[in-house]
Amino acid sequence: MQTCTLAVDIGASSGRHIAGTVQNGKITLQEVYRFENGVHRENGHLCWDIDTLAKEVVNGLKAAHDAGFAPATIGIDTWAVDFVLLDADNKRIGDAVAYRDERTEGIREALEKEYGLTFADHYARTGIQYQPFNTVYQLMALKKEHPEQLAAAKTFLMVPDYLNYLLCGVPANEYTNASTTALVGADSRDWDDALIEKLGLPRGIFQPIKTAGTVLGHLTPEIQKAVGFDAEVILPATHDTGSAFLAVPARDEYAAYLSSGTWSLLGVENAAAITGPDSCAANFTNEGGYEYRYRYLKNIMGLWMIQSVRRELGEKTGTRPSFPELIAAAKEAADFPSCVDPDDNRFLAPASMIEEVRTACADTHQPVPAATGEVMQCVYNSLTQDYRRAVETLQSLTGKTYTSLNIVGGGSQDGYLNQQTANATGLTVFAGPTEGTALGNLMVQFIHSGDFADLAEARAAVAAASTHEGEGRRKKRKEKREAENRERMELEAIDEWVGRTLKQSNIRNRYKINVVAIRSGKVLRVAPGSDDIIHDGDVLVVIGENTDLERVNKLGKRR
Repeated sequence: MQTCTLAVDIGASSGRHIAGTVQNGKITLQEVYRFENGVHRENGHLCWDIDTLAKEVVNGLKAAHDAGFAPATIGIDTWAVDFVLLDADNKRIGDAVAYRDERTEGIREALEKEYGLTFADHYARTGIQYQPFNTVYQLMALKKEHPEQLAAAKTFLMVPDYLNYLLCGVPANEYTNASTTALVGADSRDWDDALIEKLGLPRGIFQPIKTAGTVLGHLTPEIQKAVGFDAEVILPATHDTGSAFLAVPARDEYAAYLSSGTWSLLGVENAAAITGPDSCAANFTNEGGYEYRYRYLKNIMGLWMIQSVRRELGEKTGTRPSFPELIAAAKEAADFPSCVDPDDNRFLAPASMIEEVRTACADTHQPVPAATGEVMQCVYNSLTQDYRRAVETLQSLTGKTYTSLNIVGGGSQDGYLNQQTANATGLTVFAGPTEGTALGNLMVQFIHSGDFADLAEARAAVAAASTHEGEGRRKKRKEKREAENRERMELEAIDEWVGRTLKQSNIRNRYKINVVAIRSGKVLRVAPGSDDIIHDGDVLVVIGENTDLERVNKLGKRR
């Protein structure tokens, strides 16, 4: 059995278990289990199937063991804001309602009218941007609809907190996720007792706030029997964005970050919260991060719009189009000009995303997209213009001029979106790592285990594959390559590679060279994964022995 750490990374559409190891400072990841996730209508609300999620977490632990891994530690991250309540017998109360549910409509206005809590005052206390689904609004909606549930509650746990509790039996609220409730003080970094009292919420349900890196305990005897091993349950940054930000290779203080998934979160890390009137008006958030760093972010709709279009087309035709097919359709309609506001609440959970995009264009007197490609191009236009506005606002609020944007997460694989983002923002875009969230989750565990001394050392390991290195390190690496008769070369993609993934192209096995980066215009995909697609006009950064490079050089144009 191979000792490892295990990241359980659960998103809105799927979850995965990824085993991580460190050898000679190099991080290796291996996916050992994947499962589906999604919402369903239950008792009049959109809900998560939390019981199935809990079963899948255990199934994935067993799958890791069956694959020959012996996890020493386990960390779980999920989306933010959603929660469950437990009664005095530690049984779940009610449903795990999802953030896209409409129950919070009008709650923000009710807080001001009924409780005298203006958003400006609320923001000054917590630093958390307004989103209709923030936990505080969900709790107040629950208080209004089902006061008996709050009355019976003894324990408040956010989704990853609850899954951790089922694994080890220890209830706790982790800081990065707790901060998204808008009930944690921006400066105190603890529950805002005065705010909780003002809103009439039961203070006793909220658990002690623990920081990332805390060991909660060991797997319960029941779980050990089910999965075949024991392990420590450790808190990563349980909010997936908090984990994703950890995996961003810190290039310099003028680099902005974009966590690109179902949601897009664009921002920077700050040492202190920014809670002034300008920041409030811009609706930037100060989410808690690892070691009390603040993730100063703009929350943008993200890939949800693309995912919704894809799912809707699949329902109509019986077969979901692939993401490359949707990208190709958008390229065919590259000149389509219309643009909508992705942050409009109308796109949170529409009955039809396609029709909602069309209606929004009609409402704003723009050309209405007809074909799928026009719809997709409109979505791409909308997202990238939102990114541009967010960068400009970020620069105004922080007083810095940013020179690059590092995109991590699943969206970093969308080369077309990356290029459109570079065009819209005027920034150099670095894409990857793709598994940023799982990697950030593992980094906290690696620091706990002693594989890395601190975050800086862990981030340096993540950045090791980057072609952008300090001169001293670059010189040493060059000397080492030369000594091994290896060198780096840039090659334009040849026809037989275009439209295929790195795995399908089989470049490494066929030519005995390694692809360390792919350049698409102003976008550089560092350490691309096997599923990354090679596009026409891409430049591959490869490393290999001279003889192998010369052989492949005859097929493509050397740069």
